[in-house]
Amino acid sequence: MTSALKKLTEAEYLASEESSPFKREYVDGFVYPLHAQAGTKGKHGVIALNIATLLYRPARQRGCQTYVSDLRVRLYGGLRYYYPDVLVTCEDVPDDALYAEAPCLLVEVLSDSTRATDLGDKVRAYQELPSLQGYLLVDTEHRAVRLHRRETGSDWSEHYWEGQGEVDLPCVGVQISLDDLYEGTRVPLLP
Repeated sequence: MTSALKKLTEAEYLASEESSPFKREYVDGFVYPLHAQAGTKGKHGVIALNIATLLYRPARQRGCQTYVSDLRVRLYGGLRYYYPDVLVTCEDVPDDALYAEAPCLLVEVLSDSTRATDLGDKVRAYQELPSLQGYLLVDTEHRAVRLHRRETGSDWSEHYWEGQGEVDLPCVGVQISLDDLYEGTRVPLLP
């Protein structure tokens, strides 16, 4: 018999997260362990690192910072915390910060275990962030990316690239090619 899930307050989650042996996301009082993103493969890390590397210098030139996997995003006034694969923020984030509240660009590299959440709940949650200008989703099964871009206020557009092309990323003002994004992997073109 398993015990019932215990609902935590935001403060309890943040306090327990610091001593947790693994990352955990927080959704409406419940904690979901990531266990180093079960279901991810080597290409997941290569792609996330490629993107972070491509964004780092342009972000710094604009006074922004790029984070890979270790800084969570605070959403809905602390009701949710997610760990995006790559995060760019222009807010002043202290070195010991537990989270960012005003990212301008978020990236999720899709895996079998995260695909549904990344394409569903996270799209809706991230689009509620007033600071967010873009949310990039990167497929790992074939070369395809999807960008949700803020147009004005609460209006968003969705753009899709597959195989080849250049993705114009908001916030950092940089274009990255799918070749550079997938460099070092054997992710195939669409069949």
